[in-house]
Amino acid sequence: MARQAKRTGRWTLLFDLSLKRLIVQAAKRRGAYPVTVLENFAREKLNPYGHTDVEDSAAYVTALRKQNRKQSDGAFLAEIEAWQKSRSS
Repeated sequence: MARQAKRTGRWTLLFDLSLKRLIVQAAKRRGAYPVTVLENFAREKLNPYGHTDVEDSAAYVTALRKQNRKQSDGAFLAEIEAWQKSRSS
């Protein structure tokens, strides 16, 4: 009796062909697989704070502060504290 090939847990995502073309074009520009482009896009959208892929936290905070000089230091700290409380619950 022949052995069956091991099944992998693959699944297919179906969506609009024009979106598929855009994803494939973006993947070609970046030199990556379309799946990687989709994963990165989903990761960006589902992670509103973007802190998980930060290598140098001090440089990240400095860049954030330079982005928005109109926001006071107190408001910035309050935003961080609110984020910490939302992540702890």
